[in-house]
Amino acid sequence: MEVTKQTLIGDVLDYDIETAQFFLEIGMHCLGCPHSRGEAIEDACAVHGTNADELVAKLNAFLSSKK
Repeated sequence: MEVTKQTLIGDVLDYDIETAQFFLEIGMHCLGCPHSRGEAIEDACAVHGTNADELVAKLNAFLSSKK
């Protein structure tokens, strides 16, 4: 899976639940909320005041390391 800023949080979690740790690290503790699961990473990062590019890079590095 290639994660982008437009990727939905729910899609990332469905692909690999272990990615939840990266969302939790930056204060996104509402991962089970229906709204957050349908929200793009970029939008969620804007709401939480975090850098979407950094999160996307961490997610892609993690997922790549599992191949």
